[in-house]
Amino acid sequence: MENDVSLKFHQQLLLISENLVTEDVVAIKFLCMDFLHLSKLEAVKSAADIFKLLMAQEYLSAEDTFLLAELLYRIKCHSLLEKLGYTKEKVQECLHEKGRVSPYRQMLYELSENITDDMLKKIAFLLQNRLPKCWIITSALDLLSLLEKQGLLTEDNVQVLEYVFKIVSPDLLETIDNYKKAKDNKAANFTQGFPELNLELRGEFSNVGKGSKTLSSYKMDGPHRGFCLIINNVNFISSQRKGSCKDAEQLEKVFTWLGLDVRTYTDLTSEGITELMQTWQHMPDHKDRNCFICCILSHGASGAIYGTDYKLVSIRVLMTHFTAKQCPQLAGKPKLFFIQACQGDSTQRAVYVDTDGPTPDPSSMQERVSLSESIPEEADFLLGMATVDGCVSFRHTEEGTWYIQALCSKLQLLVPRGEDILSILTQVNEDVARRVDPSGRKKQMPQPAYTLRRKFIFPIPTAPPPSVQHLGF
Repeated sequence: MENDVSLKFHQQLLLISENLVTEDVVAIKFLCMDFLHLSKLEAVKSAADIFKLLMAQEYLSAEDTFLLAELLYRIKCHSLLEKLGYTKEKVQECLHEKGRVSPYRQMLYELSENITDDMLKKIAFLLQNRLPKCWIITSALDLLSLLEKQGLLTEDNVQVLEYVFKIVSPDLLETIDNYKKAKDNKAANFTQGFPELNLELRGEFSNVGKGSKTLSSYKMDGPHRGFCLIINNVNFISSQRKGSCKDAEQLEKVFTWLGLDVRTYTDLTSEGITELMQTWQHMPDHKDRNCFICCILSHGASGAIYGTDYKLVSIRVLMTHFTAKQCPQLAGKPKLFFIQACQGDSTQRAVYVDTDGPTPDPSSMQERVSLSESIPEEADFLLGMATVDGCVSFRHTEEGTWYIQALCSKLQLLVPRGEDILSILTQVNEDVARRVDPSGRKKQMPQPAYTLRRKFIFPIPTAPPPSVQHLGF
């Protein structure tokens, strides 16, 4: 029986190892530097090698797999947690008592996730007299590890990071400041593994700009504002989303007025949507842009949208194409996604009012995904949903959807007043919430979710706003 348990455990580890790419292995090595000897880590070539080291030091066993679960959680490989019997939420609950990755290591890893290739070159140039001449720096983690080896970076001394980021990326100084403040405030509670502060410090990292400091705004004064993609799915296999072209037309006019380069794509399958995201993920022109916006008009289900082939595409998967890791050109820049689609079951249709719900067999529907799980965990994202999870959103068959028409109307009204995007979306919520279908019974409530660190304010256009008729239902 014991041999069976051991065999199953090693099979689990092998399966996890095979699902981790080279970047994941490098990240796990870095996170393990506090409790595995550096000389042994340098010989690691695969995730399985790390697992052997952890088992040899009794950090990992069939009876206690939490450290591995924590490591997978830290590098955001949440889908692999189920192979250990964990979920993302279960790991979060246990971190306070069982977490081993120190706040210092967390802080460094968070910084590495936001260091682009261009920033890395600048940092290496600034530190050229302090680093070995023959050393080739291939990644942010490689640089941070080298600084530690040289004794230039320690848990109690992060001055070298403050020096380079003050020049290269002042935004990242806030991550370092939060670490130092938390370390000073909780110094009496620190232990070798820093278990008490894992959750608390993680929370403080997400509170950038709160408290007595005035929240600054994203830079929006570059030579080009950014790209705006509009995916307009109208013609499905067995139905049409009548009125959607009105939405696409208004969005194109408004975002062009706001200075964005708009690209509209019509009737994409699930595969076509995914391929489009991959194409724009690697677009080099993002480098000179201030932001990125994507609007998707389609049928939908919980946490997903449909291609015209009635196959679901996860909203979260679409958005993660534009994280700092996957799209370095947009690192630190705001990425806004507006989704016009139902997020739940269809409702009885009324005169002139249609719903953006699915028509396929309900048995094919996926499980619900909460809004908080729909956006990437890293900073600088905003997801504007036409409706709350589980509910339908309404579309006038001639004049477009309640949500998109309200969004276009409020952008034209409030951008010239200098309002930030969250204030604008709050008024969009209020506008849509007032609307009612012809029967007088059906309502809708939009919902934004975001990881923005600063205010997002569109520069006021010099031209007058395009005229958008305010619809009254």
